[in-house]
Amino acid sequence: MKLVTVSQMQKIEEEANSKGLSYEQMLENAGAGLAEVVNKIAQDDKWEEALGLVGPGNNGADTLIALTHLAYDGWQVHAYIVKRKKKDELVVRLQEAGGEVTFADSDAEFGALTTMLESAEVLLDGLLGTGIKLPLKTEISSVLEHVMFIMADMEEPPFVVAVDCPSGVQCDTGDAANEALPADLTVTMGAVKRGMLKLPAFELIGDLAMVDIGLPDMLASFYNIKSEVADHDLISGLLPDRPLDSHKGTFGTAFVAAGSINYSGAALLAGMAAYRSGAGLVTLAVPALIHSSIAGQFPEATWILLPHDLGVISSNAVEALTKSIDKATSLLLGPGFGVEDKTKDFIENLLKGGSNLKKKTSTIGFVREDTEEKTETKNELPPMVVDADGLRLLAKIADWHTLLPAPAVLTPHPGEMSALTGLSIDEIQNAREDVALKYAKQWGHVVVLKGAFTVIASPSGESTIIPVATPALARAGSGDVLAGLIVGFRAQGLDAYDAAVTGAYIHAQAGLLAADDLGSTSAVLAGDILDSVVDVMAELE
Repeated sequence: MKLVTVSQMQKIEEEANSKGLSYEQMLENAGAGLAEVVNKIAQDDKWEEALGLVGPGNNGADTLIALTHLAYDGWQVHAYIVKRKKKDELVVRLQEAGGEVTFADSDAEFGALTTMLESAEVLLDGLLGTGIKLPLKTEISSVLEHVMFIMADMEEPPFVVAVDCPSGVQCDTGDAANEALPADLTVTMGAVKRGMLKLPAFELIGDLAMVDIGLPDMLASFYNIKSEVADHDLISGLLPDRPLDSHKGTFGTAFVAAGSINYSGAALLAGMAAYRSGAGLVTLAVPALIHSSIAGQFPEATWILLPHDLGVISSNAVEALTKSIDKATSLLLGPGFGVEDKTKDFIENLLKGGSNLKKKTSTIGFVREDTEEKTETKNELPPMVVDADGLRLLAKIADWHTLLPAPAVLTPHPGEMSALTGLSIDEIQNAREDVALKYAKQWGHVVVLKGAFTVIASPSGESTIIPVATPALARAGSGDVLAGLIVGFRAQGLDAYDAAVTGAYIHAQAGLLAADDLGSTSAVLAGDILDSVVDVMAELE
């Protein structure tokens, strides 16, 4: 789903009109698609009565067209019309289809509106469009306030479907009027409007669906937009194939270099998540000291035991890792590393090819002499994901972004992004997508800027927003699960950007599902998110 500003959507519609798709046909397509969505959600409950709030603009037109389709499908439909002409062609069409029409100017005390609300099972909110200015005008405001007042006292209020956007939401800024009507589902037309993925608007849109309005192929104003919103169909299409004649090698080998004495669970969570993504083999490279405490919890993994210094990976651990690195199809660095300089040296040695002390034997006459000589061995590194403490350690290495095999995937939260860029957290949070895109291009790597509405940015200027904001994901270990998913998809052959988008979407949906299962966002643990990945994957496959 493309992500657009209001003005961009207007230009898209203008170009489509100039290419032969008339505004009228776009409205017809939108209304028909809206009716199809309503019919689909109503199937299980066998709903059959709908009320539409109809304003003067295009969203009102979409609503009238949808109600007309529903009337022909056997629904009992009502339209409550505000500031629209009585002779409007679409109003007449609805009446001819058997729809009931009430004009707000003849319902001074809202008696008719109240009666229709009390019997409706679905409420289509088409009062206002995407280009509104706040505050709302009195006539519109009073209708919305009355609707919310009546619905607040109803035992079973109607299911609210916002047409394109909830009335009262400013679709560029995300601002919302106090009287904006919260939706259970927002059906957006053609593309998602940027303001919907900002607070407070996001709290009002409910679930999000999109209707195709029939835009022509290769429409420049549409095609050239490089920002999109991840959804079920996109991610389902990105998942690697699972052929029947496959073996574990088919799905790659993910190496996870992670953990320290204080953060042993990070390695466990990341490794398990890599397996849950579908990777064929997961190898954990951990400080030898923590192996015995976690190996029994993860029998599916293979292990590389790394030299350690007081429980953290030591600077001379590169050789132990790189002995088997040629088997890896992806490598994750960072979860649970800690921020000791000795582990920074390990990363730097790994990226620069490894500086390892090896014994060289020489002879002088009949006397053997052992000397230590520093030799350089260049390692061919697999595709990489760098997460958590690995990012903070990278920030201490000069020209770090030139040392990573490009494109790597970097998964910073705002604090880690601050360490990498020198920007304040406020500067990052106030321009999340712009910041992610700027540094993805500057560094040449994919950036996954975590947080509410996680942003995935590519060096080529593409960005994808994950349409999820939930405190269920704000928990220690959650990021380890995300990094493990991404490295697992990378191991299976997805490119860096697609692996990041796929992992981030599944991770977010797993957080929502875990919170729903537990009945609380505050009770969700990282392990619950990991467990819920299974159900999310099942829905996608």
